[in-house]
Amino acid sequence: GGVRVDPRKLSSGELERLTRRYTSEIGIIIGPNKDIPAPDVNTNAQIMAWMMDTYSMNEGATATGVVTGKPIALGGSLGRREATGRGVFVVGSEAARNLGIDVKGARIVVQGFGNVGSVAAKLFQDAGAKVIAVQDHKGIVFNGAGLDVDALIQHVDHNGSV
Repeated sequence: GGVRVDPRKLSSGELERLTRRYTSEIGIIIGPNKDIPAPDVNTNAQIMAWMMDTYSMNEGATATGVVTGKPIALGGSLGRREATGRGVFVVGSEAARNLGIDVKGARIVVQGFGNVGSVAAKLFQDAGAKVIAVQDHKGIVFNGAGLDVDALIQHVDHNGSV
């Protein structure tokens, strides 16, 4: 589930109220032993913290296991932000190996350049692959000789898209 809204257009207070209301509404279908929400598009550690806090208040006990992606100070995991992108890299590398393709020197195209895509792109580049194209929700960038993934990450952090 989710809420269709552009969080950049909401104040922090509006985003918190929206998150807490949404969490209260889905409270019966989530939980540490049920479905565990995880951060995705347009969410962050603060939103996950509000979800955990709201769920815990409604349950009458602290439930750190109700969500992933919360801040480390609230029981979050080191490396969580990078985990899914690392998984993409590991699976992609194994698939390439099974197909007889050496990642070193391979040409890689990445669709999506948020937490997952940017981490995967960086790991592929570090393994010797050339990331030649990246697409996100607003555009695409291509360089047949390979992109500088670190510079692209900085560009996206500053400008919001490729």
